[in-house]
Amino acid sequence: MHEDDQEYNKSFDLSLWKKVSKYIFRHWKYLILLFLSLAVLSGLDSINPLLTRYAIDNFIETKTTDHLVWFALIYLVAMVIKAFCIFSLIFLAEKLFVEVSHSIRKDAFLKLQKLSFTYYDKNTVGSLIARVTSDIWRLTGIISWGMVDMIWGTFTILTVTVLMFVLNVKITLTVLGVIPILLIASVYFQKKILKSTREARKYNSAITSSFNEGIQGATTTKTLVRENKNLEEFDVKTEKLKSSTIKIAILSAIFFPIVSALGILGTSLSLWSGGVMVFGGIVTVGTLSAFISYTQLFFFPINDLARIFANFQMAQAAGERVFTLLEAEVDIFDNEDVIRKYGVVKPSDEIPKLEGNIEFSNVSFQYKDGEKVLENFNLKVKRGQSIAIVGETGSGKTTIVNLVCRFYEPTEGEILIDGKNYKDIPLMHVHGNLGYMLQTPHLFSGTIKENIVYGNLNATDEEVINAAKLVSAHEFISSFELGYDHVISKGGGGLSTGQKQLICIARAIIADPSIFILDEATSSVDTHTEKEIQHAISKVIKGRTSFLIAHRLSTIRQADRILVLDKGKVIEEGSHNDLIKNKGHYYNLYTSQFLEEKEMDILN
Repeated sequence: MHEDDQEYNKSFDLSLWKKVSKYIFRHWKYLILLFLSLAVLSGLDSINPLLTRYAIDNFIETKTTDHLVWFALIYLVAMVIKAFCIFSLIFLAEKLFVEVSHSIRKDAFLKLQKLSFTYYDKNTVGSLIARVTSDIWRLTGIISWGMVDMIWGTFTILTVTVLMFVLNVKITLTVLGVIPILLIASVYFQKKILKSTREARKYNSAITSSFNEGIQGATTTKTLVRENKNLEEFDVKTEKLKSSTIKIAILSAIFFPIVSALGILGTSLSLWSGGVMVFGGIVTVGTLSAFISYTQLFFFPINDLARIFANFQMAQAAGERVFTLLEAEVDIFDNEDVIRKYGVVKPSDEIPKLEGNIEFSNVSFQYKDGEKVLENFNLKVKRGQSIAIVGETGSGKTTIVNLVCRFYEPTEGEILIDGKNYKDIPLMHVHGNLGYMLQTPHLFSGTIKENIVYGNLNATDEEVINAAKLVSAHEFISSFELGYDHVISKGGGGLSTGQKQLICIARAIIADPSIFILDEATSSVDTHTEKEIQHAISKVIKGRTSFLIAHRLSTIRQADRILVLDKGKVIEEGSHNDLIKNKGHYYNLYTSQFLEEKEMDILN
């Protein structure tokens, strides 16, 4: 089950909002100013009916204009202060929205950098993008503007209630008689709205994932002519989202008129009760006018709060998904002993060089909810040795190199680097000594130079050029008009696969790694490009401990040792020549592949 599909049963999750409040209180200065602005604004809104009452009783009823100028000045000052408060709260609310959004997004990005591979095994790219974009936007939007309306509404309701009791207890109690009905309706509808909102957010995540997969797999879709089938599958997901969204709209359309109707009922009750008292001479016309204004002012924020609570339910559903990311457990981390000995190692710290002696000691490994991939696996690799790993898909090749890199950790046994359990070495020290080449080269948006120095941000221009020359990339880079300042789009658009690989090798080499990993680095290129990359690789791995996984066995003939894996166990081991002489499993693989390549050459 994806984390997206987890269900939450709380209609109001106090623990979630406590976590959110920590982000809000980071910006407490804006919060205090916002509270002050809202308190003053609420107070001025509450004074307005009293001013109207005074005007009716002292100017209209008495038909006099005495002190009218002073009254007008007081009213004008109140309106100017109110205008300033409105400006302040708009500015402060927007500022708070931006600051809190920035804080949560920054923490989410840092979390994504720290999370282990196991997390990405369980969560799609689309669902993660939805969480750090639309979910955070929905959550922080209600934090700022929803909080503004809620605080203003709460202040106003409390102030108005006190003033109504001061003016007349009997009319006030009559008006408040509709509140219990309002509370019952609110609780019922909010639970329904929250349930539908959670469903909608889950389906929205699925749609985002579909968009992501559709864009990344556009070529495959077209070549397999799956456009209509993909559209059918997409329609099913959008239909579920539409159904949930319509349900929310229907519930809201029923709920808000109920609140409005109860507000009208309260106003009618105050008019009826107050009118009787006016005719009885118990209250003045000005007091009745103030009561009608207060009743409307009382129920307006209640109606608004109903909308806010509905939005809070939506924000809570989004917040739950955001915090499942922020609170996701990091499986691979430095233990307390390492932190006590080395302190907290930062990326900017100088990384000590490892020699590169590696040993697997009775290592077993299995992915969560999966079968064992390795069992009692043993291997010793001396500094500078190159180890090639071959075998069928699922035999454990990539698992071994991922364990070497400490992207995963053994479920049993231990892995030693330079004679020390690598769990006792800071994770940053291990990763800082790695060079990793993937089957699909990954380049970032920016210049070629920026992509190369990504491996060592302190590298000089001379070091960048030397790294490119070492891997035979300097010639094609120089052919661009801007040379090393040539801008490439995300993924390396405009470059061939071979050129991307050479830039990635230059990026890895400039970091001067002690351990080099090549995972099918030449499987996506033609024979000529493969030879260029292989030539570059031979220079790079010289004097470094290296692990090579290759589909084309011709690329690993120069490896010091070749391991042939079958279901996580080494069934053959030795140099290329030794394994060929043995005429075992490796010999059969090599000769069959050699014949296939010969046939392809003849056909071409």
